[in-house]
Amino acid sequence: MGVDLLALHWIYVLFIVLIIGFMVKRRDTTLVCIIGIFILAMTATGSVSGSISGIFNSFIYATTELLPTILVISIIVAMSRVLSKTGINDAMISPFVTFIRTPALAYWIIGILMMVISWFFWPSPAVALIGAVLLPVAMRVGLPALGVAMAMNLFGHGIALSGDFIIQAAPKLTADAASLPVGDVIAASIPLVITMGLVTTVTAFFFLKRDMKRGKLQNQDLSEIKETELEIDNSLLSAGKRKFFALFIPIAFVLDVVAMYTLNLQGGDATALIGGTSVFILLILSLTAHGHHGLEKTTSYLIEGFQFGFKVFGPVIPIAAFFYLGDAGFTKIIGDYLPKASQGIVNDLGIALAQSVPLTKEIAAITLTSIGAITGLDGSGFSGISLAGSVAHLFSSAIDGGAATLTALGQISAIWIGGGTLVPWALIPAAAICNVDPFELARRNLLPVTIGLVITTIVAMFLI
Repeated sequence: MGVDLLALHWIYVLFIVLIIGFMVKRRDTTLVCIIGIFILAMTATGSVSGSISGIFNSFIYATTELLPTILVISIIVAMSRVLSKTGINDAMISPFVTFIRTPALAYWIIGILMMVISWFFWPSPAVALIGAVLLPVAMRVGLPALGVAMAMNLFGHGIALSGDFIIQAAPKLTADAASLPVGDVIAASIPLVITMGLVTTVTAFFFLKRDMKRGKLQNQDLSEIKETELEIDNSLLSAGKRKFFALFIPIAFVLDVVAMYTLNLQGGDATALIGGTSVFILLILSLTAHGHHGLEKTTSYLIEGFQFGFKVFGPVIPIAAFFYLGDAGFTKIIGDYLPKASQGIVNDLGIALAQSVPLTKEIAAITLTSIGAITGLDGSGFSGISLAGSVAHLFSSAIDGGAATLTALGQISAIWIGGGTLVPWALIPAAAICNVDPFELARRNLLPVTIGLVITTIVAMFLI
């Protein structure tokens, strides 16, 4: 059955192209998205005032959809501030120090620890949590600071952030844009995340060892390493209390994971469980550490967390607002102006594409990886994954399947490129902690990440 494409459909396509073009040029896309929302609303309603209102309403809709994700990340960051200030993070990580005896062990232990902590605390706070403690240890056994930065970067901002199995911020964004359940995207991403992670980290380690043997990487003097910005106040908690909380906090989150699988909690329910646990930990630590000042300190930590959360997601809201118009969001934001036979702008385009272009699963996979990479060039990793989900939805309609795999592939590509492994201004946290040049870190990551994306794309072709 044919689909009649209206001006709305072509305007939507035009602005997708413009958004991609601006991202390639490393320009901000917020203005483009706002203009796109206005023109779509104006074309549909013919009302200037209604179209101006539509911009604000689209922001409200996007913020409402993203609010659980923003909140949980803000709360987790607030909690991580307390862990750093009280020295609990040092106590949590110190048992692993005894196992770091060689450069290889340092690379893999720091990387795996970074990955696990990033699943629960988000990569940027995790860098601060483990970097200041394990960096000097790794350097003493012969792993260069650049190698430490690579390990934290690839395992944290790469593997952990691209899969995001616990907090589920990334799959929530892409799943919404692709009109899929979050659980479907997470399940489809598991083999791709494993493939990308193994290929990239093993390849990076091979090149690192090769260059260390050739003497190309010179270690820095430990005195050159910068101290973490948040100084530890040992007077807040006794050594015994630090050890107790260092054991209590991981157990609490492990119990959350057990509850997720036992009670089959996914998406918003899983996020709520992690967020609620983090709030309780924040409260307990603040009151225990700061005594009668705990109430005020709790608010202070929360403010820091919310500043971080909205700084990260501020650029995402206008972009998400535009891409929500491609599906059910259009009716909720602008009104019922699409034809009765329409299945949403993106679905209509997918059906039309299937009828006119011989789109194959191979072409679809390559295109999603490319779009993910392009959208990651802004250095956020998150601002463009709504586009990846939207295009995956479009292509899956054309090839009659593979929506979850394509969505996961676009998500992985966007976050590995822009989430902090290749774009220099996105990998500053790891580079700063290790006192290395972010451009040099990006250069070291380039070949391993590229090889990983190529192989992951090929694997995805077989899974579609």
